[in-house]
Amino acid sequence: QVQLVESGGGLVQAGGSLRLSCLASGRTFRSYAMGWFRQAPGKEREFVAAIRWSGSTYYTESVKGRFSISRDNAKNTVYLQMNSLKPEDTAVYYCAGVLRLADYNDYKSYDVWGQGTQVTVSS
Repeated sequence: QVQLVESGGGLVQAGGSLRLSCLASGRTFRSYAMGWFRQAPGKEREFVAAIRWSGSTYYTESVKGRFSISRDNAKNTVYLQMNSLKPEDTAVYYCAGVLRLADYNDYKSYDVWGQGTQVTVSS
C-alpha cells in the first residue's frame, strides 16, 4: 500500500498561484486513482479534483478553469496546480488514493490519505 506526503502549501495573495505536490511511496502508484480534497475550519471535507490511472480528470465546479490536476508516474507524484486563487480556497488540502475508484468525489471512496498541507489565500 502506498503512503502519501503532501507539500507546496503556503500563504499567497488573492490572484496568485501555488502548486501542491503529493509524493507516493510504493511500486503500485501508477495503478492508483488519486484525488485532492480540502477542509476549511468548521466545514466538511470537500472534493477538489481527481485523476484516474488512465489520466481522466474531474473537478469540482468552483475550481474548474483555475485548478489543474496531473500525475507523473515516473516520479510517483500527483500535482495540483492552483491559479487565480481566492480567499475561499483557504483550507487544508489533502491528497488521497485508491486502487479501484468508485465515486471520485466521495472522500469515503479513498483509503490512503496524506497528512495535509495548509493553503491560505489573503484578500
